Amino acid sequence: MIRRDYLKASAGECGILLSGLMEEQFDRYAGLLVEWNQKMNLTAITEPDEIVVKHFVDSLAPLALFSLPEGARVIDVGTGAGFPGIPWKIARPDLELTLLDSLNKRVGFLREVLSQLGLPGEAVHARAEEGGRRPEYRERFDVATARAVANLTVLAEYCLPYVKVGGYFAALKSGQVEEELAQAKGAIRLLGGKCRNVISYTLPDGSGRSLILIEKISHLSPKFPRSSAQMAKKPLIG
Repeated sequence: MIRRDYLKASAGECGILLSGLMEEQFDRYAGLLVEWNQKMNLTAITEPDEIVVKHFVDSLAPLALFSLPEGARVIDVGTGAGFPGIPWKIARPDLELTLLDSLNKRVGFLREVLSQLGLPGEAVHARAEEGGRRPEYRERFDVATARAVANLTVLAEYCLPYVKVGGYFAALKSGQVEEELAQAKGAIRLLGGKCRNVISYTLPDGSGRSLILIEKISHLSPKFPRSSAQMAKKPLIG
């Protein structure tokens, strides 16, 4: 399906080393993505080399930019077709992975991928704001991540409820984020977080990316997260 040498070289450019088994798992993942995409909307990116860079390497690159503890418990919020969570699990089998998505059909796809690739992990069907209120997920994770187009103010309210004190929300964003981050700082503070680092980097195809690392420094107020309707109507401003 994909050119494994291209995957290995592209990942290597970002500081990620892949074993032969990992290359096989990514190849199978790409095949499942294209196969399932014919019957449900998973991605507009289906050309093999674009899958490698725009999905796989885009997901993997942040792993070389911050330290994820051995055996860390990670949740990918609004994971969609499994990005970045499944690539993280392939490259870091030690991670304890939970994938959360609001569409049951996508959750079915995610479970099939985990099964076919032999990856232990949990795929949960829930809206992000609902999952963040469940006791088994609320403030239980070392890292919550999202590769989403949502504004950081909203994304923080979706993701920080999952992060335990001392853990991190790792937001994968496109391009420059300074203005968006400035607007979100009040919300991040209200949600018990503090921005610790913003790392800008470039993918092998020249696309600009930013990784925003937000530490959870205090417990979350019971009033958060609010419903998606409330978030849209009255964004947090701090």
